[in-house]
Amino acid sequence: MNKFDRRSFIKKTSLSGVALGLGSMLPSYATNNPFFEDVSKYMGGFAAPKLNKVRIALIGVGARGSGHATQLATIEGTEIVAISDLYEDWANRSADKCKAIGKGSRHKNIAVYHGGEDKWRTMLDQVKPDAVFISTNWKNHAPMAIESMKKGAHAFVEVPMALTLEEMWDIVFTSEQTQKHCMMLENVNYGRDELLYLNMCRQGVIGDILHGEASYIHELRFQMEEQERGTGSWRTPHYAKRNGNLYPTHGLGPVAQYMNLARGEDNFNSLVSFSTPALGRKAYAKKNYAEDHKWNKLDYKGGDMNTSIIKTTLGRTIMVQWDETSPRPYSRHNLVQGTKGTLAGFPTRVALEGGVEGVTKDHHRWAQGEQLEKIYEKYEHPLYKRVGALARKMGGHGGMDFMMLFRIVECLRNGEPLDQNVYEGCHWSAVTPLSERSVEQGGAPQAFPDFTRGKWKTTEPLAILK
Repeated sequence: MNKFDRRSFIKKTSLSGVALGLGSMLPSYATNNPFFEDVSKYMGGFAAPKLNKVRIALIGVGARGSGHATQLATIEGTEIVAISDLYEDWANRSADKCKAIGKGSRHKNIAVYHGGEDKWRTMLDQVKPDAVFISTNWKNHAPMAIESMKKGAHAFVEVPMALTLEEMWDIVFTSEQTQKHCMMLENVNYGRDELLYLNMCRQGVIGDILHGEASYIHELRFQMEEQERGTGSWRTPHYAKRNGNLYPTHGLGPVAQYMNLARGEDNFNSLVSFSTPALGRKAYAKKNYAEDHKWNKLDYKGGDMNTSIIKTTLGRTIMVQWDETSPRPYSRHNLVQGTKGTLAGFPTRVALEGGVEGVTKDHHRWAQGEQLEKIYEKYEHPLYKRVGALARKMGGHGGMDFMMLFRIVECLRNGEPLDQNVYEGCHWSAVTPLSERSVEQGGAPQAFPDFTRGKWKTTEPLAILK
């Protein structure tokens, strides 16, 4: 569809108007909130006042947060002012590394908090940071983000944004009322191929977009060995008790931005979801742990593989899969299909109608590997051209982690809108509770809440910054 056709469609379809029963689609905790109809402080293109120096506090410096701490400490214009963690050794480890990076000056006064569940609250009260990076277990993401914003800080939250739709609405309302950013730290949007495909989609290389495929297929049963500290200690009970797609955003985030979902062109509409039987983790626990071990006492209900199908307002489809149990190679799919071609990942492949110039004769064969050199040369994203070499050197999932943190600091210092807004983080995270509900109801369709309350139609797509 061209832009005119899209606008006509959006005006005509009853599914796109705010009047369509937002009240009937949404639970009372959202619609009864006094801020539900107040979109005067909409955060879609929000730019906060410039910060010459970004004073940063971190909550949680385990496997994920410790990496954020050291990378943030290397970025010009930052000052690490506080670190909070349950464990004293982890908190001091990150503080010492940041001090070393700052060479005794830039990060010399780092306040360290540890030992109690609420020490982070004390940190917010005493330090009053500009930005808080939250890398804790999932149940703490929403409460910590909300409190950080209320205390005057921008909140940056590891994936997912929150666990429930109610928490997501609370995050949205708090961000709007405090005028503080709340961004989910979806690092995959900063991968080289994801940025390349975003640029190609914006330039119309594959025509009008019809379909996407997104996944997080990553065998992580070994994390069950993390029984006292670490990811497996708290994720394993989630996998046992909950049945749906518990980790959708790594695959979905980039595809949603290819399609400009919740950004002027299209939006999430509904979802259906199905899970396979739950066999793999039970078998793994039986094989690797004693009969009376706590992992063998769990009743594993979460299907090994979950497949969800999203339908957008314009009728596009997105298949989203999640599997952290099955023995198979890692994949995020990262596929986007249009009327003139298809871009796909794992491995990186391109097929275009008429062929890829100088490589393939038609769309019946993929261009891949070294054949893609001309594609990268022609469509490499300007951000990757500018920061890619430094990002690769700094590392973090091939450099995507550093590039994400670099852009956050750059936007805060320049007073520019962030690359991901609060509504995107909530829409992408909403797949989890909606998929759980759909699975429980035998695959019944679930309507997406519109966290923007209709404002997505006037929200600008993410700019391809030169």
